[in-house]
Amino acid sequence: MTAELEERRLAVVREHMESENAHDFDRTIATFVRPRYELMATGEIFDGEEEVRDYYARTRGDFPDQRNEDSVLRSTRDGVFAEFDLLGTHATLGTSFRSRMIAVFLFEDWGDRIVTERVYFDTASIREQLLPTGRTPVDESLDR
Repeated sequence: MTAELEERRLAVVREHMESENAHDFDRTIATFVRPRYELMATGEIFDGEEEVRDYYARTRGDFPDQRNEDSVLRSTRDGVFAEFDLLGTHATLGTSFRSRMIAVFLFEDWGDRIVTERVYFDTASIREQLLPTGRTPVDESLDR
């Protein structure tokens, strides 16, 4: 990989992450060859523009202030690793979370557009922050 291609890929990942923070999903979609998210913790895959836009709508509906902070980017031969904090406040519960995550951005061969964003995170730590008592809303309703 050339230094020029590496810089272009890093710029694309920065644009991708900044546009997600701004909830400017047209800009985010434009960073992909074909939009695709793979959430490793849940096994969910969102493939294609319609599924990815539905994913944005659902996650930002639940966490309207969702954003990433403190990102550290590292280049590899075929991609960029992004280590970052994801933060958000649940719209209904009013509780917040902060979780360190890693996203792997894979690129088309010798290109600067993203093929896949593969995200690794710990669902248990997020759940514990959102439901600090360890009880789910279903558990709470059973006590009534």
